[in-house]
Amino acid sequence: MATTEAEIKEEKVVAMTKEEEQLKVDVKEEVVTKEEKQNGKEEEVVKEEKEEEVKMEVEPSTGVKFPVKVSDGKQLDAMGVRKKRVTLLNVTVYGFGIYGDNDKLKELLKSKFETAPEKPTKELYETVIDSDVGLMVRLVIVFPGLTMNMVRKNFDEVIGGVLKKLNGAPEDFEVAKRLMGEATDGIKLSSGSVIEITRLPGYTLQTKVKDEVISTVESELLCRAYFHLYLGEDPFDKNAKEKFGESLLSLF
Repeated sequence: MATTEAEIKEEKVVAMTKEEEQLKVDVKEEVVTKEEKQNGKEEEVVKEEKEEEVKMEVEPSTGVKFPVKVSDGKQLDAMGVRKKRVTLLNVTVYGFGIYGDNDKLKELLKSKFETAPEKPTKELYETVIDSDVGLMVRLVIVFPGLTMNMVRKNFDEVIGGVLKKLNGAPEDFEVAKRLMGEATDGIKLSSGSVIEITRLPGYTLQTKVKDEVISTVESELLCRAYFHLYLGEDPFDKNAKEKFGESLLSLF
């Protein structure tokens, strides 16, 4: 049967309509693709900006990096190294950063001292140690092969020594064991693992191991004993203590 002119025109119209629809689809897909690429670029820029915002400082003897400010606003006031003597060697166990709520520390110091001391004094350190102003020590493991059991044993030993100097009662020693006691031996502490011990309001010590809260212990004496390890008369790192003292003076 011969195709009429009307049918030919109708076929052309249908073909043109299909081409137009396909063209619209192609254009739409192209726009979506461009938007996806643009969104991807924007996400990369935001990520880069965030990375740039988190400024880091390096502890020189270990190469460990510490953020100058953590998420709750505490600022890095000093860095140091914890070393332990093993046989005839001094082994570096971890690098650490001491963080403080500097606004609250400033208020504390100005309420206790009429003028800034010329240099950090015993009274200055003890004012901070005895308060419940927010402090946090961030430990970054350096020694390979460290186990949670080794950390717990060492902690019980050193904190126990300080508690004796502070005339702690038997119950204080039992409370101290709870600070690391909840951490299971199955936790692997490879090089770079992070432990954070924070003093919270109300003389409460919170321990995090690899971002997991393992204990929260309320004890004024334990808080004092713990920060004596870093800011007391026989600190783990004297240079770090002095650096922290300088940070305190800068708050006046």
